[in-house]
Order: sequence, then structure tokens, then C-alpha cells
Amino acid sequence: MRIFYCGDVVARAGRDVVLENIKNIREQYKIDVMLVNVENAAHGFGVTPGICRDFLEKGADVLVLGNHFLNRREIAPFLEECKTIVRPANIPEGNVGRGFTTYELVDGRKILVIQVLGRLFMEAVDCPLQTIDKILQTNSLGRQVQAVFVDIHAEATSEKLALGYYLDGKVSCVAGTHTHVPTADARVLPKGTAYITDVGMCGDYNSVLGFDVQAPINRLKRHYVDDRLTPANGKGTLFGIFVETDDKTGLAKEIKQIKI
Repeated sequence: MRIFYCGDVVARAGRDVVLENIKNIREQYKIDVMLVNVENAAHGFGVTPGICRDFLEKGADVLVLGNHFLNRREIAPFLEECKTIVRPANIPEGNVGRGFTTYELVDGRKILVIQVLGRLFMEAVDCPLQTIDKILQTNSLGRQVQAVFVDIHAEATSEKLALGYYLDGKVSCVAGTHTHVPTADARVLPKGTAYITDVGMCGDYNSVLGFDVQAPINRLKRHYVDDRLTPANGKGTLFGIFVETDDKTGLAKEIKQIKI
């Protein structure tokens, strides 16, 4: 299975660069499944139903969220309605939406997409390892599904690495998001799981994590936190990963970092 994952889409600059390139990416890399993280797609925080529909209509197959999944109130009904959008799985029970989904290709192959939040320097959530283990009990790699893609939305690199090694050989890919800075460690782990600590963002890199630089500078210089963060709206850059898996085992054959 040939999978492409676009990192955190930040505001209009990120939306534009992804929407403009989805078709070309699918054709160039002969993509079976296109995944997009839309966590920050609406002015830098959260996402709206309209933005989600734009991505799905342009060629995204599954959308992934993060810790800002409920920043926009209007998204709540859409999370219940749409079966191809995934919010964190290890949040308290009773929340809207789903923490994992199974997407079926036209040829019958299936990919399970899961997202979990990290616990270090984040809000309190359930254990990501136990959460994933529970999901995999009824969705094992190579049996019910041909691929398993896990997004860990977390601050700490150590936590992402630990989860990667814990899941090595159990899932197809573990991809880190949230910090918006692409890391240079894309590789296949010893037991066959593709891994990267952070995919990076899709947005204006002439910025501070996708936002205009002045407010973060003010916060750093004066500890003045009342300045509102404003998305940077220069030319966007797309960072993503391409992963190819073996349909028999579900394990990764290769992972490549892509920059457009």
C-alpha cells in the first residue's frame, strides 16, 4: 500500500499548498491513501466542516486532528457525521467523533488510522500505549487490515520515539505531529515499522510555527502573553511523508520525507 501523509496544515498558507498539490502527489507517487492533518487548518487553531469538505473533495481520504480538535464548536456535529476524520483516541470517553477509523480502498484493502495524544507537557489524557493496544486487539495487522497508521500528536521527542519502538512490528507507520518542525529521522525501525519523530507542518515557514513572528517575540522578550497569534500568510511549503508497505505483512518497505 502506498500512503502519503501531510503534516499539520496551518491556516490559509497551509491549506493552499496542500489543496494545490494533492492531485499531483497522488499521480506522481501513485498513492493509494492520502492522509492530511487538519489540526490547525482554520486560522491556526482547529478546523471547520467547510475546510474538511474542501480537503475530502480535492482528494484527501482520511483527515487527522489533534489537541485542538474541538476549538471550533461547529466541528462537533461533523465529527459524528464523517467517518473519515479522526480525533485523538486517548481522550476521556463520551467525546464526539472517533479516535480511529478503517478506510477501505476500492480493491478491498483496508488501512486502520489511529491518533493518540502524548502525555508529557500536554493536557492529562489516558495512556496512549494501552489505548492503541486495545484498538489493535480487534484490528490486527495482516489480518483484519493490510496497514495500520498511527499519528502521535505530542510535544516530547522522547515520548514519540518510545511509542515508535513499542509499536515496532505491530503497525505499519508511527508518525509524530504537533511541534510543526520537521525532523530528519525518517526510517524503518528494526522490526519493520516506518517512523518519523515529526512530519513537520504545511504552511508558511517564514514564521514561528506558522504564525507571524511578532507576537511570539513579544512573549519571549516581555513575557507578555496577551498578544494574539496571527497566522503567517506568505507562500506555503508542504512537508509530508511517503510510506510504502508490504500487503502481506503490513510492514513498511520504505519511508521518504517529502518537501514541496
